[in-house]
Amino acid sequence: MSRNVDDVMSRNPIVVRTETPLKEAIQILAEKRISGLPVVDDVGQLVGIISETDLMWQETGVTPPAYIMFLDSVIYLKNPATYDRDLHKALGQTVGEVMSKHPVTISPNKTLKEAAQMMHDRNVHRLPVLDSQGQVVGILTRGDVIRAMAAS
Repeated sequence: MSRNVDDVMSRNPIVVRTETPLKEAIQILAEKRISGLPVVDDVGQLVGIISETDLMWQETGVTPPAYIMFLDSVIYLKNPATYDRDLHKALGQTVGEVMSKHPVTISPNKTLKEAAQMMHDRNVHRLPVLDSQGQVVGILTRGDVIRAMAAS
């Protein structure tokens, strides 16, 4: 029998808001031993996700993009917009400044196989599970998928 996301997901996940101080989000991740948190607005709509990857910039900092000078012009060898985004994350003080926007999501009625394929194809470690109104009702992690595989 095929299992759905709804059968395996963690229900009522801990969420944070964009204005949540970064230190508070880091504390939640550390204390609860989780690697990411959905970020919601004032009405509970998903606006992003904050993960350990997003927080690494806080510790490592950023390296300016390489460039060359040619006839008094600067030619960047990498996209300077990427540097700006990473710098913003490194200096951010709130969840909203550091989170990844437009996270990949899934609905609870999708199959576990579809979820696993989506995680693999998009290279994500967790999928916020949204109901038909866009409210976060759960979260599905790679660990949840592996545990479901082991149980069957």
